[in-house]
Order: sequence, then structure tokens, then C-alpha cells
Amino acid sequence: MCERLEVVATVIEQNGKILDARRLNGTHLAGYWEFPGGKVHPGESYDEALTREIAEELSCGISHLRKIFQTAHAYPERTVELHFFRCELIGTPQSMLGQEVRWIRPDEFASLAFPPADAELIAGLIHERL
Repeated sequence: MCERLEVVATVIEQNGKILDARRLNGTHLAGYWEFPGGKVHPGESYDEALTREIAEELSCGISHLRKIFQTAHAYPERTVELHFFRCELIGTPQSMLGQEVRWIRPDEFASLAFPPADAELIAGLIHERL
């Protein structure tokens, strides 16, 4: 039986661009782009997990969280249940873990490698459904 992880991630949009980060070497799906966020710890709410993850990864706060999408994806080594939220960023994002961070336009999604679990969300963002 493979590991099951619950993950939260943010869709942070400013000036028509969305904030994304590249997964670090040595991590699951290294080199892929992702939406900032991470694993939910036991006993944490989604809001608490996102607040902690964004502070740890980007040295920022977040506000006005609104859930926009949920999905699950089975990788060979684990199943990931993803909860995506739109939110507003408080502060200027800084890469606290050494990952590449950049603002991208929705039309750039196709030229970047994202995890398969993000495909439906990305389609919704490109077609302005989410």
C-alpha cells in the first residue's frame, strides 16, 4: 500500500501573473514547477498549513483564502490529495529554501513542466474557469 499525503497549495495572482516555484533537487518530482504550499501536518487545518508553508517557503503572510479546486492523484510511490486555494499575499515573496520562484502568465503553463496532479487546475486557470 502506498503512502497517502494531504497537500494544500495556493494560487496567488498579481497583475495577471501567478506565483510558482520550482521543486528542489532531492525532492519528489524535483525540477517540476508547482504552486506554493505543502503537506498538511496532523491536527492542522488547511488554513493553518497554508499559512505555515507560505511563511516557511516565501517569508510572507496570506489572507482571503478561498478554496477553488480539489483533486487526488496516484503516483507509483504515493497518492496525493490536493486542495487548492486562491489567496492574497502579504509581503514580497523571497525564496527561503533556495527554490526558483517566479511569476508566470497563464499562457506560459504549457511551456513549463508541472506535476500531473496539477493538470486539471492548470486547464481551469488557462481557460479562466477557476
